[in-house]
Amino acid sequence: MIQSVQCSMDLLKDEATQLVQKGVVSRHQPIYVLCQYIPAREWAGVEHVLEDNDFLLRDRIGDLLGREEWEND
Repeated sequence: MIQSVQCSMDLLKDEATQLVQKGVVSRHQPIYVLCQYIPAREWAGVEHVLEDNDFLLRDRIGDLLGREEWEND
């Protein structure tokens, strides 16, 4: 039996946050850029989660992440 990884909005945000912090992607890029870093077998689940949360693939990654918190501002 093949186990599928359940995608959630929290997991997606965590993954996107890590990629932004590493400088791999920018907050200004569209969400669909993340498909390069998420296994193809999981992408259908990602699209479903995004749709359920009213996000479009053309929305910016920054919209997905929300407001940034700065430690020393």
